[in-house]
Amino acid sequence: MIFGEDVAGILLGGLAAGMVLFIVSVGLSVTMGLMGFVNLAHGGFAMIGGYVIVLSMNRLGVPFLPAVVLGFVLTAALSVVLERLFYSRLYRASELDQVLFSIGLAFIMIATVIIVIGPETQPLILPSWLRGQIDLGFTEYRTYSIFLIVFGALVALGLWLGFERTRVGAQIRAAVDNRRMVESLGINIDRLFTFTFAFGSGMAAIGGGLGAEFLGLDPQYTLKYLVFFLIVVAVGGLGRITGVFYAALLIGIMDFVLKKYLPQGGTVFIYAMTIVILLFRPQGLFGRSGQ
Repeated sequence: MIFGEDVAGILLGGLAAGMVLFIVSVGLSVTMGLMGFVNLAHGGFAMIGGYVIVLSMNRLGVPFLPAVVLGFVLTAALSVVLERLFYSRLYRASELDQVLFSIGLAFIMIATVIIVIGPETQPLILPSWLRGQIDLGFTEYRTYSIFLIVFGALVALGLWLGFERTRVGAQIRAAVDNRRMVESLGINIDRLFTFTFAFGSGMAAIGGGLGAEFLGLDPQYTLKYLVFFLIVVAVGGLGRITGVFYAALLIGIMDFVLKKYLPQGGTVFIYAMTIVILLFRPQGLFGRSGQ
């Protein structure tokens, strides 16, 4: 019974971590896969959103759910400004130009947070209804982790329906495949890409805030977890919502298990797995062949 509870705890903990990875990484997948932009500052938007959510709760007394909405809205608004001023000028630039710009922007975000707020880690203080444990019948587990699993599953379902079953989702995918053809149909590509970029950045903000409780939140967050976000996107396949979802769960569970049983250097297995996958399937486990 104890062994069964231990396995259940590992799976639930890994699923919760995977859901946070998915919420952050799906925006990066949209940016890189659907818009064709290598945005290494994506972790910066997650960090900024996390700071908005955490500080609005801790210092302004904003309730949890309104704080999450606030983090999404403000981060999305900031991303619109940056997209119009800078990103849009580099959509047709080389990958090297995109990488240099976005990594430079990431360092600017880090320095700005250090100057304005400070280098200290910001704790996420959960509301009373998300504390403690919940009885699942087969085991008891942290209420907040169960909340993350349910919330992440609903987000995944909503995004899949949005990108695969709506007019806007079809327009975004078509614009990447043949931008000139979509423009000839009278669709405003610039507005479409701005909306997509803002939504992806807002999703990163939500993930940054929700994950602050166990990932931590400090100025180095921008680069600390960037590799994990990139791995999820690479393994899941660019622009593949379902692929990123499954990859995030896989990486989340693996990371949770390795931290529990191999806390010193266990993540090397994740890197090794990623290398092997990309050697045999460069498009990722769930990506389309030839993309």
